[in-house]
Amino acid sequence: MWPLVTVYMHNYLHKSLTLAGFTLLAMSGFMMLGNYLGGYLFDRWSPYLTTIISVIISTSAIIILIFFHGWPMFSIMLLFVGLGDGACMTLLNSYAASIKSRSTRAIFNVLYIGQNVGIVIGTLMVGFLLKHGVTVVFAVTSLFYFALLVITLIDFNVTVDRRIPKKTTVAKGAPPEIDVNKMVLAICGVVLSLYLAYALWESVVPVHMTSLHIPFENYSLLWTLNGLMIVFGQPFVNRASTRFKLSTQTYVGTAIFALSFICLIFAKTYPAFILVMVITTIGEMIGFPGIPAWIDSLSTPRQRGKFQGMYNLFMSFGRALGPLFGGVILDFASYRGLFLLAAGLIIGFLIILMVVNKSREIAKMD
Repeated sequence: MWPLVTVYMHNYLHKSLTLAGFTLLAMSGFMMLGNYLGGYLFDRWSPYLTTIISVIISTSAIIILIFFHGWPMFSIMLLFVGLGDGACMTLLNSYAASIKSRSTRAIFNVLYIGQNVGIVIGTLMVGFLLKHGVTVVFAVTSLFYFALLVITLIDFNVTVDRRIPKKTTVAKGAPPEIDVNKMVLAICGVVLSLYLAYALWESVVPVHMTSLHIPFENYSLLWTLNGLMIVFGQPFVNRASTRFKLSTQTYVGTAIFALSFICLIFAKTYPAFILVMVITTIGEMIGFPGIPAWIDSLSTPRQRGKFQGMYNLFMSFGRALGPLFGGVILDFASYRGLFLLAAGLIIGFLIILMVVNKSREIAKMD
């Protein structure tokens, strides 16, 4: 949906890129609302019914778009897609975190691979299907949503354990809930900076590359490289990462990801951009999958939906804010300044997280 929105609104509905940007921003806002509601209802209501309703909202909106995809119906239905998808993302993470037959780290790694396989296939399909008309795009998309609904009805009607463990370690000094909330907020700050910077790859980098006379097709191939590296490389990264703590995994991945934006300052040729994408993807593979697993390790069963909702909310906010952030900074500075600022933002939030985590570990020792 993300690459389709800008192309369809600008080339087919003949709307401005600014209006397309505001549409994506509004869609992200509704996705954040869905993130929150999904987590809230997972903790306080029926996870199964909440998931069914969320999928039905997205599926219904996509089916309506098959027949009515003019302006402003297109943008209105995208809001409902964002709401349903946002809730589904949080609910999926919350369900995954409740599985006890395998380690949380392994489960979220599998989810991460599946997500990226979907992105690669989806992006390729949109490029091919759009040539046959947007009606075909939404018809095929509705089939995938219908498949999701069937999977939800069959497989998600399970009992979720939301009991608080009897034995809990209470650190002296601060109440445990406040302590955990500070940690999760610090992690979410890093998530915000990571996805804000990541959104620059989708919005600012293609413009930068074409200004350097690099064809847009070459930019698209970078995402194919990104997806293939994750699909084939993630299992090896997963195996190696089990030797380290989730906090260490997050620190290393985040630092490498920040380094990629510093390297982006010096990229002027296509081979250089390939190298930067490789560095970016390595940082992504190491750091990103461990974050929701780390958040889950900090939460009790009754907080699972709340904290996974916060994670997805900050992720959606970062993706929404990224293009706007890039545009505003470029009005006053160069690409060099933008990439340096993005790297600095990530490093700044990473330092805050490291300090908060260290102080929490010291408090537990006391």
